[in-house]
Amino acid sequence: MEKELEFMRRNYPDILKNEPPYIAVRFSPNVKLTYNDDGIKQLIDRQFAPIKRLLTKYPGIRMKRLYQALSTDRLEELIKKAQATDETYRPGPFFNYYKFEHDDPALLPAIAKDMQQWKEVEQAVVYVPAPDPFVNAANDPRAVNQTYLNEAPGGIDARYAWNFAGGDGQNQRLVDLERGWTFDHEDLTAHGITLLNGTIRDGSRAHGTAVLGEITAVDNTIGCVGITPNLTSVRTTSYHGSTIPDAILAAIAAMAFGDVLLLEVQVFVPGLVNMYGPAEVLDDAYEAIRLATALGIIVVEAGGNGTNNGGTPPFAMNSYVAPGGNAILNPGGAGFRDSGAILVSAATSAAPHTRLSWAPHGQRIDNYAWGENINTLQSNDSAATSLYQTGFGGTSGASPIITGAVLAINGIAEASLGFRFGPRQMRALLRNPATGTAPSPAEATQISVMPNLRQIIDNLLNITPDIYVRDFVGDTGNPHSGAISASPDVIVRPMAEADPQAAFGEGSGTEDSNTLGSSVVATTDHFIYVRMRNRGGSVANNVQATVFWSPPASLVTPDLWTLAGSTTLASVPNGNQLTVSNAINWPAASVPPVGHYCFVGIIGNALDPAPEPADFNDWNNFQLFIRNNNNVTWRNFNVVSAEPEPNASVEGFVELPFLLVGAPDKARAFDIIIEGKLPEGARLMFQMPLDFYRQARQYFPKSELAGKNEARALLNPFQQTTLKGMKLPAKYRGKCKLLLYIPKPLRKQAYQLTLRQLYRGLQVGGLTWQTGPRRL
Repeated sequence: MEKELEFMRRNYPDILKNEPPYIAVRFSPNVKLTYNDDGIKQLIDRQFAPIKRLLTKYPGIRMKRLYQALSTDRLEELIKKAQATDETYRPGPFFNYYKFEHDDPALLPAIAKDMQQWKEVEQAVVYVPAPDPFVNAANDPRAVNQTYLNEAPGGIDARYAWNFAGGDGQNQRLVDLERGWTFDHEDLTAHGITLLNGTIRDGSRAHGTAVLGEITAVDNTIGCVGITPNLTSVRTTSYHGSTIPDAILAAIAAMAFGDVLLLEVQVFVPGLVNMYGPAEVLDDAYEAIRLATALGIIVVEAGGNGTNNGGTPPFAMNSYVAPGGNAILNPGGAGFRDSGAILVSAATSAAPHTRLSWAPHGQRIDNYAWGENINTLQSNDSAATSLYQTGFGGTSGASPIITGAVLAINGIAEASLGFRFGPRQMRALLRNPATGTAPSPAEATQISVMPNLRQIIDNLLNITPDIYVRDFVGDTGNPHSGAISASPDVIVRPMAEADPQAAFGEGSGTEDSNTLGSSVVATTDHFIYVRMRNRGGSVANNVQATVFWSPPASLVTPDLWTLAGSTTLASVPNGNQLTVSNAINWPAASVPPVGHYCFVGIIGNALDPAPEPADFNDWNNFQLFIRNNNNVTWRNFNVVSAEPEPNASVEGFVELPFLLVGAPDKARAFDIIIEGKLPEGARLMFQMPLDFYRQARQYFPKSELAGKNEARALLNPFQQTTLKGMKLPAKYRGKCKLLLYIPKPLRKQAYQLTLRQLYRGLQVGGLTWQTGPRRL
């Protein structure tokens, strides 16, 4: 530790003065001492020869208990409580740790070397304080620049968490461990921040103020806004004029299950020269951290910023072997030990995120976050109260972002679920790759993920509303491979319903009816109702339901949509109860001519947003919306007269016109399947453009030209007809029609005819016709 001492003496003499280096000594269990500051006298009284020789060689040595922040009784009380809280907790040898000091710190390495030879000593490690882990320097005016608050992949989506009770940190408590702060900064003073331990170092005020600004700057129309601006309690614990273990113990003695302790500290890593790492590489600090997590306190720990000698190698945790020979930070290594803390690395602010060159990496890293370009508060040695900055960073900047995420999650959990997550549960939530932002695919080192609060809230907490409209009777809102064009939840009527909920909602007896729609008649006002369910964990407020109509088409792309109207439901209760909207008035002037229609229904609110029509122009999105987005549905359900159309191209047949539609982006191959549930004596023909007919003619046993640019083919009305691999140009619009003949005695009955369009085996479009007497 000679080089580290010289570095600190040259650059941070005030730290050395207030945080004197010491030797952390762990005696073996057979050395039974009363845990007080009179250890040397006890050893001398026991005729312990090595201590007499040491005192002769190095006069002035002092021996004190290492953990001084709490009384022995209070520490024992916390240990017993931790054992009761966490059955996996095995208390460390707290009462075997002592601190040896000397007025000349330069002698400490030699003293430690002598003590390591004693058979009664398991460990003697020189502790030299390290500098702060710092690298570079809404309506709140600077909040727009705090893009780490934004949605993934750029940020953690704190703004989304604010939509939920507790997502702003309400009822949550934080303790920040470092060296200095300006408590009365204009963006912090409302918190009434207090100090639990140690003293404030002026040279560290900028650091601590910036950290607290990221987490909890008040939403006060001034400066920044924190990730969780409404914390119930913000306290600090300083290791300036104290030690890291004591600062931890002083904090946890005042904390409860689910509270959050942030360790904004880095230490020199034992056995490595000039290398910074997390506090837990020191055995005495590890014991205090593990006690905290066993008590249910969530500890977020900065991983440290590499070296102090001008180079930028990171701390490679998987390969680190402590002086005792154990790979203490490698989960797959011998002697691994898990403190239970959430260990944080740092990455670029821009997505896709890559690890910053000096930042630590390894399997033990639980999360990464921004380590540069952080917009937050600033202060100085004069405790300035109105300064701000745009360049905070390091693992010092990354760890507050993770801390804010923890506080938001537990705030929401407590408000909505009635409990707070403990350390193991919280770490599992944050590390989950399914709900976090992975680093760049080019990142070769292990830094885990950056939490995505939207994904965690929606998919792991299950407290958001999940409203859905059904694609078919039996649809439960999950991704499916069933019908996509037979929704029972878009209902059109020629007269308004006095009580839509009673007529169509839960308990109406019509919940699973797919025959509620009426034919649409020109020059007549109509009324459209949308019904939906909410299978989520909370009520959906202010849900907008929008309905479009389209001419019949195999793919109903947005360019075919015409707005029919929209309405807002004040609330849709959770519990999967079928809820019906008020009427969307569809005036006669907006109703197209009598015929066959496709209705597109879209629902959504702020917490379960609806896609925009423009989103459907992307082919990948189009496919996902059809199968996986339960906020969208199609209803190709048409009631037509069974009597022949007077202008039918073939006498005695009903015409069912539609558009055969290609993908919006480029030519793609589709399978077209036509299938009817038709009676004996029925006949079915397919009339199509010549360009399509040339591809499909191999599938038609009998066909003929039907004018200059069309062909007509006879289909088997009792058997499925499949046209495989039909390549349709981008934005193709082929005017087609099915010609259906039903024997006259059977025309008063209803029959169904469907057309499905498949892409790579999955249905992406289709039409459903139902024949029968026209109903008004």
